[in-house]
Amino acid sequence: MRTFRYKLLFYFLVFVALFNLVSFSIYYSSTRIVSEYHQSFQGFLLFNEISQQSGQIYEKVNAYIAERDPVFIDEFEEIKKEFLKNQEKLSGEEVSGVTAQSLQKYESMMVSLLEESEAAMEAVGKEDIDDYSYHLREVRTVSSYLQESTLTLLNLELSQYQLFYESMEKRNISFTFFTISLFTSTLLLAVFFALYFSRGVTKPIHQLSLAAKEVAAGNFDGPAIKVTSSDEINFLGKSFDLMRQNVKDLIAEIQQKSELDQLLKELELKHLQNQINPHFLFNTLNTISRMAYLEDARVTSRLIESVSALLRYNLRDLNKSVTLREEVDVVREYFYIQKTRFADRISFSSQVDESCLDVEIPSLTLQPLVENAFIHGVEHFEEGGKIGLEVKRDGSDVLISIIDNGEGMNRNIIDRLLNAEDESGVSEKHTGHSTSIGLKNVIRRIQLFYKKENLLNILSLKGQGTTVTIRIPGGEGE
Repeated sequence: MRTFRYKLLFYFLVFVALFNLVSFSIYYSSTRIVSEYHQSFQGFLLFNEISQQSGQIYEKVNAYIAERDPVFIDEFEEIKKEFLKNQEKLSGEEVSGVTAQSLQKYESMMVSLLEESEAAMEAVGKEDIDDYSYHLREVRTVSSYLQESTLTLLNLELSQYQLFYESMEKRNISFTFFTISLFTSTLLLAVFFALYFSRGVTKPIHQLSLAAKEVAAGNFDGPAIKVTSSDEINFLGKSFDLMRQNVKDLIAEIQQKSELDQLLKELELKHLQNQINPHFLFNTLNTISRMAYLEDARVTSRLIESVSALLRYNLRDLNKSVTLREEVDVVREYFYIQKTRFADRISFSSQVDESCLDVEIPSLTLQPLVENAFIHGVEHFEEGGKIGLEVKRDGSDVLISIIDNGEGMNRNIIDRLLNAEDESGVSEKHTGHSTSIGLKNVIRRIQLFYKKENLLNILSLKGQGTTVTIRIPGGEGE
């Protein structure tokens, strides 16, 4: 996959290469022009310096012959050294417009000038007037020829320089045209790359923006985002399409689940209501209760009243909340029924803080827990079975505890009961229950009612009983 970093680096290197090409072309052309001009100008300077030195040599030789001062010999030697250096430069120099024969003749005159100068000075030491006079005249003659030859060579080089200058003018015009063309080409190429790169970025982003607006409007059926590049935008487009499809599938799944939950709730309600024939059985129990009272069977009448109260409460709407007082009253009725049934085999006790009984609680919360404690805990006891209900305040919360001394349960069963999402491994049978509501149902309704987790806790040890505690948050008593 070619990333943005790779593309930017590639375009940057192309731009740098073009810029360096332009810069190098300008530098190379300028260097050539300056080099040729420098070479020509150095030739002028070299000939001019040789011409001046030839005149100085004659002056020093003439001054020495006239005054016989050794200082002029030292000065002559200094000029001679510079003269010889220039002779070496001239030998390695290619002077435009000057033939090799002319340069050779010019160098021969330089050699002759030095030889005649040394011969004249040597003749002075011998006091040979005729000899040094002759050599002095030769020095003057060679020096004059050398200066005249210098002017001739300079004229020839200037003539050649005129051609060189015209050539430089043409080259400068060509170079200017080349520079403008190269700069224009580079600029156009840079603009092309910029447009191409920006189009490859902005077009997919525009498509993503339109698709995002459609998703925000609730339309998940838009066309797939097409990205031809193989960079991060391509990955982003594919991820967006996948996310849109996942959201669409999730919404469909939630809708199906919501519809299914609604159906299950309706079925559950019908099931609960159809556990008994409500009105017929309720009216029948009331009739039996009145007859028992008239026949002075007060225990039987009280028992029937408890059963009637229990049934009346169980037929209430599960979606409506009740006070804790109502829940406790129903549990007491249940205790009375079971105490009448089992006599001394099982004892029931309650310790209730009356200031806590006005808090709101989901309907049918305590009775299923008490029934669980009875059926799964102490129902099989021949004697000594105990079930207790405690309601007390803990700060601003209310704690409700259902305690039994039954068989208890291990940690795995407790964890599975408390895990509302775990439907495996624990079978909640409702044989003997008056409500057909299991522990998980109670836990889930408490969580939904208070919108909090971990409000119900189970403390149990195998063979030592079970304590189920419900924490009602923010319970305010009156």
